[in-house]
Amino acid sequence: MKKVIIGLVSKHREIDNVRTFTYISDEMKNAIFENGAIAIGIIPPCNKIILIDQNNETEIYSNINSILTEQDQENLIAQISLCDGVILSGGRESDAYEMWIAKYCYEKNIPIIGICAGHNNLVRGIGGTTKRVPRPEIHSQSNKEYVHSITIDNNSQFFQILNVEKMYVNSRHKNTIGDCKFLSIAAYDEFGNIEVTEDKSKKCFLGMRFHPESLYQKDQLHNTIFSKFIEICSK
Repeated sequence: MKKVIIGLVSKHREIDNVRTFTYISDEMKNAIFENGAIAIGIIPPCNKIILIDQNNETEIYSNINSILTEQDQENLIAQISLCDGVILSGGRESDAYEMWIAKYCYEKNIPIIGICAGHNNLVRGIGGTTKRVPRPEIHSQSNKEYVHSITIDNNSQFFQILNVEKMYVNSRHKNTIGDCKFLSIAAYDEFGNIEVTEDKSKKCFLGMRFHPESLYQKDQLHNTIFSKFIEICSK
């Protein structure tokens, strides 16, 4: 039986303005392999890093197709075409090619999940914005397995995936979603901040603040996010 292939969009980091690195989280690839699918990397086609910040994210979105060359876009499409679904990962920085991939998957109805910074890029890719979360010290606690609960809308696709109205999550982010008219809110945290967004008209266009890849081995709900995503991608 053919295995589902999930493309993990690699992150791109510049060190001291000299050396650059392209990397994929071991936790993320392991979550895919251990749920019976194949993880492959979607690698940025150029070394030019175009970092996104909240002061220029709308401007970058409006110029996204001109930022990436036609060859860059063709190379990304060739990689995405190998995949049944795509995941935009979290990380310290975000790059314009991640927004472009989110936009492309949205337009082509390719199943995609965005996690933490990947959630930001999912939203930015279709013209939304992010903002600094109030009291970021509450939400940026990388040393804790569980930080707070989230409440899930029982009319959401995310609820259909998990079949629970509340779950406990980790938290290591400083931004949240500002505005995105194309997405609906699937879950809030206990402070009223947006935790999960989705577009139910798509096969799967789902973004979340927390990191299920860090909890999938010990928490069945977090693992179900990956197993159900793989199931969606198999159809």
